[in-house]
Amino acid sequence: MSFKRNDPLRPFEKLLGYRFKSKDHLRRALTHKSYANEKRLPASEHNERYEFLGDAVLELAVSQLLMQRFPDAPEGELSKLRAALVNEEQLAGVARTFRLGEFLFIGKGEDQTGGRDKPSLLSDALEAVFGAVFCDRGFLKARDVIEQHMADLLDQAGGVGFVRDYKTKLQEEAQSRFRTVPRYRLVRETGPDHRKQFEVSLSINNEPWSVGFGASKKAAEQDAARQALEKFQEFH
Repeated sequence: MSFKRNDPLRPFEKLLGYRFKSKDHLRRALTHKSYANEKRLPASEHNERYEFLGDAVLELAVSQLLMQRFPDAPEGELSKLRAALVNEEQLAGVARTFRLGEFLFIGKGEDQTGGRDKPSLLSDALEAVFGAVFCDRGFLKARDVIEQHMADLLDQAGGVGFVRDYKTKLQEEAQSRFRTVPRYRLVRETGPDHRKQFEVSLSINNEPWSVGFGASKKAAEQDAARQALEKFQEFH
């Protein structure tokens, strides 16, 4: 895959703040599997491999940036901050700030069902773009691009309430109101190994309260706890 002289993705590079040496890296990073399937392209031409790499690059970069910003923070606090930064909701928000969805190559069906603004698709594509920058010019350049686009979130990371630990809050509420603790049960996990989706049910006193979803079991539990807390606010 190569670019024509009138590069349709040059506007995206301007928004990203990075110009690729190898344009193929960028095009693959922006190519969703649905588009590749529709066009009968090989698996190497869509963005899942770049997403796989970008996930690791992003985690390493954010870990380093957090250590620089919070030189005295213990490991446990840094882990919570990183989890609050590198999740689907936050990454999708970052992707929207430079209109990533507009530049994606996605299948017609995915496009018609709002795929360009789907949080999971946007967050995956953002990781793929970071992975593509790494392939193009290495970790230091990738870290610079990550810092540029996550600067606002990194600045907010030390603020009160930034780390939203819904499970801890729910446990405190459940113990206070019902003298018991919430129970979480894994209902199912779906998807390939690198893109698992977990479904977790939450009950209190053996009564179902919510069902959470997430890219990890912990994320799904947090989602279920968040929903349960919202119900507490509605009914009490």
